[in-house]
Amino acid sequence: MKNTKKQNEFPAGWNAARVKRVIAHHERQTDAEAAAENELAYRSTKATIMKVPVKLVPEV
Repeated sequence: MKNTKKQNEFPAGWNAARVKRVIAHHERQTDAEAAAENELAYRSTKATIMKVPVKLVPEV
């Protein structure tokens, strides 16, 4: 028997409307605004960014 339930295309808490809002936000940004937003992401105190060798990604 084939499963006819449609699988959600988006992560939990996301839907097509939210995706469209995020896309619109980024399309409206100037290059300077986008660069400033990227810089702020690196200064976050809630997450960290690390360089991980590709070979080790499955382990992380």
